[in-house]
Amino acid sequence: MNKVILSFLKELEKNNNRDWFQANKSLYEEAKNEFEDFIGNLIPVIAKFDDSVKLITAKESIFRIYRDVRFAKDKSPYKTNFGAFLAKGGKKNHGPGYYFHMEPGNCLLSGGIWMPSPDIMKKVRQEIYYNIKEFKSILDKREFQEYYSGIDDWDRQKLAPKEFPKDFPDIELLKNRSFTVSHPLTEKKLYSATLFDYVIKGYRAMQPYNAFLARAIE
Repeated sequence: MNKVILSFLKELEKNNNRDWFQANKSLYEEAKNEFEDFIGNLIPVIAKFDDSVKLITAKESIFRIYRDVRFAKDKSPYKTNFGAFLAKGGKKNHGPGYYFHMEPGNCLLSGGIWMPSPDIMKKVRQEIYYNIKEFKSILDKREFQEYYSGIDDWDRQKLAPKEFPKDFPDIELLKNRSFTVSHPLTEKKLYSATLFDYVIKGYRAMQPYNAFLARAIE
Protein backbone atom coordinates (compact mmCIF):
# COMPACT_ATOMS: atom_id res chain seq x y z
CA MET A 1 0.00 0.00 0.00
CA ASN A 2 1.36 3.43 -0.86
CA LYS A 3 1.23 6.55 1.32
CA VAL A 4 -1.52 8.39 -0.56
CA ILE A 5 -4.34 7.35 1.82
CA LEU A 6 -2.86 8.55 5.11
CA SER A 7 -1.34 11.57 3.38
CA PHE A 8 -4.80 12.63 2.20
CA LEU A 9 -6.41 11.92 5.58
CA LYS A 10 -3.77 13.96 7.43
CA GLU A 11 -4.50 16.94 5.18
CA LEU A 12 -8.24 16.43 5.62
CA GLU A 13 -7.81 16.55 9.42
CA LYS A 14 -6.34 20.03 9.05
CA ASN A 15 -8.83 21.20 6.40
CA ASN A 16 -12.15 19.54 7.20
CA ASN A 17 -14.38 21.81 5.11
CA ARG A 18 -16.21 21.57 1.81
CA ASP A 19 -14.14 24.20 -0.01
CA TRP A 20 -10.87 22.37 0.63
CA PHE A 21 -12.41 18.99 -0.14
CA GLN A 22 -13.82 20.14 -3.47
CA ALA A 23 -10.52 21.78 -4.42
CA ASN A 24 -8.71 18.52 -3.63
CA LYS A 25 -11.29 16.06 -4.93
CA SER A 26 -8.65 14.39 -7.11
CA LEU A 27 -6.60 13.54 -3.99
CA TYR A 28 -9.68 12.01 -2.40
CA GLU A 29 -10.43 9.95 -5.51
CA GLU A 30 -6.86 8.67 -5.64
CA ALA A 31 -6.94 7.68 -1.96
CA LYS A 32 -10.40 6.12 -2.26
CA ASN A 33 -9.38 4.06 -5.29
CA GLU A 34 -6.25 2.83 -3.49
CA PHE A 35 -8.32 1.77 -0.48
CA GLU A 36 -10.98 0.16 -2.67
CA ASP A 37 -8.36 -1.86 -4.55
CA PHE A 38 -6.89 -3.14 -1.29
CA ILE A 39 -10.28 -4.18 0.08
CA GLY A 40 -11.25 -5.72 -3.24
CA ASN A 41 -8.13 -7.88 -3.16
CA LEU A 42 -8.84 -9.02 0.40
CA ILE A 43 -12.35 -10.33 -0.31
CA PRO A 44 -11.59 -13.40 -2.50
CA VAL A 45 -8.76 -14.50 -0.21
CA ILE A 46 -10.91 -14.21 2.93
CA ALA A 47 -13.63 -16.12 1.07
CA LYS A 48 -11.30 -19.13 0.88
CA PHE A 49 -11.71 -19.66 4.64
CA ASP A 50 -15.04 -17.82 5.18
CA ASP A 51 -17.41 -18.15 2.24
CA SER A 52 -19.91 -15.71 3.81
CA VAL A 53 -17.99 -12.88 2.10
CA LYS A 54 -17.61 -14.42 -1.34
CA LEU A 55 -20.43 -12.48 -3.03
CA ILE A 56 -19.73 -8.99 -1.70
CA THR A 57 -17.87 -6.19 -3.46
CA ALA A 58 -15.48 -3.58 -2.10
CA LYS A 59 -18.02 -0.81 -2.76
CA GLU A 60 -20.63 -2.65 -0.69
CA SER A 61 -18.15 -2.91 2.18
CA ILE A 62 -16.61 0.57 2.36
CA PHE A 63 -18.20 3.26 4.52
CA ARG A 64 -18.90 6.71 3.08
CA ILE A 65 -16.53 9.52 4.01
CA TYR A 66 -19.40 11.95 4.43
CA ARG A 67 -20.57 12.44 8.02
CA ASP A 68 -24.20 12.66 9.11
CA VAL A 69 -24.06 15.89 11.11
CA ARG A 70 -27.79 16.40 11.66
CA PHE A 71 -27.66 15.58 15.37
CA ALA A 72 -23.93 16.04 15.98
CA LYS A 73 -22.25 18.85 17.90
CA ASP A 74 -19.23 18.47 15.62
CA LYS A 75 -20.35 19.77 12.22
CA SER A 76 -17.20 18.71 10.36
CA PRO A 77 -18.56 17.36 7.07
CA TYR A 78 -16.08 14.53 6.53
CA LYS A 79 -14.76 11.53 8.42
CA THR A 80 -11.00 11.51 8.78
CA ASN A 81 -10.74 7.76 8.21
CA PHE A 82 -11.42 5.06 5.66
CA GLY A 83 -13.18 1.94 6.91
CA ALA A 84 -14.57 -1.25 5.42
CA PHE A 85 -16.64 -4.05 6.93
CA LEU A 86 -16.39 -7.38 5.12
CA ALA A 87 -19.41 -9.52 5.87
CA LYS A 88 -22.36 -11.09 4.07
CA GLY A 89 -24.29 -8.19 2.58
CA GLY A 90 -21.46 -5.73 3.20
CA LYS A 91 -21.30 -2.84 5.65
CA LYS A 92 -25.03 -2.98 6.47
CA ASN A 93 -24.66 -6.41 8.08
CA HIS A 94 -25.23 -6.38 11.85
CA GLY A 95 -23.57 -9.75 12.44
CA PRO A 96 -19.91 -10.72 12.65
CA GLY A 97 -17.42 -9.71 9.99
CA TYR A 98 -13.95 -8.39 9.27
CA TYR A 99 -13.17 -4.68 9.63
CA PHE A 100 -10.24 -2.69 8.25
CA HIS A 101 -9.62 0.88 9.42
CA MET A 102 -7.18 3.56 8.25
CA GLU A 103 -6.84 6.79 10.20
CA PRO A 104 -3.77 8.85 11.10
CA GLY A 105 -2.44 7.41 14.35
CA ASN A 106 -5.17 4.76 14.55
CA CYS A 107 -4.88 2.08 11.87
CA LEU A 108 -6.13 -1.39 12.72
CA LEU A 109 -7.69 -4.62 11.64
CA SER A 110 -10.68 -5.69 13.66
CA GLY A 111 -13.79 -7.81 13.57
CA GLY A 112 -16.61 -9.47 15.46
CA ILE A 113 -19.89 -7.75 16.32
CA TRP A 114 -20.02 -4.04 17.10
CA MET A 115 -22.84 -2.58 19.22
CA PRO A 116 -25.46 -5.28 18.55
CA SER A 117 -29.14 -4.82 19.24
CA PRO A 118 -30.33 -6.12 22.66
CA ASP A 119 -31.78 -9.32 21.17
CA ILE A 120 -28.54 -10.18 19.35
CA MET A 121 -26.47 -9.29 22.40
CA LYS A 122 -28.58 -11.65 24.50
CA LYS A 123 -28.12 -14.50 21.99
CA VAL A 124 -24.34 -14.03 21.96
CA ARG A 125 -24.16 -13.98 25.75
CA GLN A 126 -26.24 -17.13 25.97
CA GLU A 127 -24.04 -18.92 23.44
CA ILE A 128 -20.94 -17.96 25.44
CA TYR A 129 -22.54 -19.00 28.72
CA TYR A 130 -23.65 -22.43 27.51
CA ASN A 131 -20.48 -23.11 25.49
CA ILE A 132 -17.88 -21.38 27.63
CA LYS A 133 -15.18 -24.04 27.19
CA GLU A 134 -15.45 -23.89 23.42
CA PHE A 135 -15.45 -20.09 23.42
CA LYS A 136 -12.40 -19.83 25.68
CA SER A 137 -10.56 -22.39 23.59
CA ILE A 138 -11.01 -20.07 20.60
CA LEU A 139 -9.67 -17.10 22.58
CA ASP A 140 -6.75 -19.20 23.83
CA LYS A 141 -5.54 -20.41 20.44
CA ARG A 142 -1.97 -19.41 19.72
CA GLU A 143 -2.87 -18.03 16.28
CA PHE A 144 -5.60 -15.88 17.79
CA GLN A 145 -3.41 -14.55 20.59
CA GLU A 146 -0.70 -13.54 18.14
CA TYR A 147 -3.06 -10.76 17.07
CA TYR A 148 -5.72 -10.28 19.74
CA SER A 149 -5.56 -10.01 23.52
CA GLY A 150 -9.24 -10.89 23.93
CA ILE A 151 -12.52 -9.07 23.46
CA ASP A 152 -12.08 -5.29 23.30
CA ASP A 153 -13.09 -3.86 26.68
CA TRP A 154 -14.18 -0.37 25.57
CA ASP A 155 -17.88 -1.29 25.70
CA ARG A 156 -18.41 -3.25 28.90
CA GLN A 157 -21.15 -2.72 31.49
CA LYS A 158 -20.24 -2.49 35.17
CA LEU A 159 -22.81 -4.94 36.51
CA ALA A 160 -23.32 -8.55 35.46
CA PRO A 161 -26.31 -9.19 33.16
CA LYS A 162 -29.22 -10.07 35.41
CA GLU A 163 -30.24 -13.15 33.42
CA PHE A 164 -26.99 -14.97 34.31
CA PRO A 165 -25.66 -16.22 37.68
CA LYS A 166 -23.41 -13.64 39.32
CA ASP A 167 -21.05 -16.40 40.46
CA PHE A 168 -20.43 -17.59 36.88
CA PRO A 169 -16.60 -17.83 36.77
CA ASP A 170 -16.35 -16.01 33.43
CA ILE A 171 -18.97 -13.36 34.10
CA GLU A 172 -16.60 -10.65 32.82
CA LEU A 173 -17.00 -12.03 29.31
CA LEU A 174 -20.77 -11.58 29.58
CA LYS A 175 -20.47 -7.93 30.59
CA ASN A 176 -19.42 -7.00 27.07
CA ARG A 177 -21.99 -5.10 25.02
CA SER A 178 -19.87 -5.30 21.88
CA PHE A 179 -17.92 -8.37 20.86
CA THR A 180 -15.07 -6.98 18.79
CA VAL A 181 -11.41 -7.93 18.69
CA SER A 182 -8.74 -5.60 17.31
CA HIS A 183 -5.10 -5.44 16.33
CA PRO A 184 -3.25 -2.13 15.74
CA LEU A 185 -1.24 -1.54 12.58
CA THR A 186 1.78 0.75 12.58
CA GLU A 187 2.55 2.93 9.57
CA LYS A 188 5.71 0.86 9.10
CA LYS A 189 3.58 -2.27 8.74
CA LEU A 190 1.12 -0.50 6.43
CA TYR A 191 3.89 0.35 4.01
CA SER A 192 5.66 -2.99 4.21
CA ALA A 193 5.61 -5.58 1.45
CA THR A 194 4.12 -8.10 3.89
CA LEU A 195 1.00 -6.07 4.78
CA PHE A 196 -1.50 -8.06 2.71
CA ASP A 197 -0.37 -11.45 4.01
CA TYR A 198 -0.20 -10.08 7.56
CA VAL A 199 -3.81 -8.87 7.39
CA ILE A 200 -5.04 -12.13 5.88
CA LYS A 201 -3.29 -14.11 8.63
CA GLY A 202 -5.02 -11.93 11.23
CA TYR A 203 -8.43 -12.48 9.67
CA ARG A 204 -7.84 -16.21 9.33
CA ALA A 205 -7.07 -16.34 13.06
CA MET A 206 -10.33 -14.46 13.68
CA GLN A 207 -12.52 -16.79 11.59
CA PRO A 208 -13.35 -19.34 14.35
CA TYR A 209 -14.33 -16.44 16.61
CA ASN A 210 -16.66 -15.00 13.96
CA ALA A 211 -18.08 -18.45 13.24
CA PHE A 212 -18.97 -18.85 16.91
CA LEU A 213 -20.75 -15.47 16.92
CA ALA A 214 -22.56 -16.25 13.66
CA ARG A 215 -23.84 -19.51 15.10
CA ALA A 216 -25.13 -17.63 18.15
CA ILE A 217 -27.36 -15.30 16.16
CA GLU A 218 -28.59 -17.69 13.46
